[in-house]
Amino acid sequence: MGRDIFVDTGAFIAMRAKDDANYGKAQGFLNTIRDKRLKLHTTNFILDEVYTYFCKSHEVAVDMAELIMNNPLIILHRISAEDEKRAWEILKQYRDKTFSYTDACSFALMERLKIDTAFTFDEHFNMMKFRSLPL
Repeated sequence: MGRDIFVDTGAFIAMRAKDDANYGKAQGFLNTIRDKRLKLHTTNFILDEVYTYFCKSHEVAVDMAELIMNNPLIILHRISAEDEKRAWEILKQYRDKTFSYTDACSFALMERLKIDTAFTFDEHFNMMKFRSLPL
């Protein structure tokens, strides 16, 4: 595992939602992130999904968005036109998979940045041969 870790929507949700099945795992992995001083990466598409998930509570949605946008430990990347082009290639190539458009854009960004590990609970990252943590 390198120092660069991509953070997926489900990880952000599990960090905050105590009733999430992965809350304990997420809290434990946050300690690993701190201890190993990992560099976190995410995208504006993930920000959108996290905000939308929590929007029933405006305060929580805003808190989570500000965490993603203003945390010096998180690098927020904008999905580029090239990332979207690659994402579309991935979606067409893997017609037997149920990747979301956001998943495919995440994969494209990870490929471009050469990030091989994701903080995620989504099995799709493993299907694309990325390492998923926590185990």
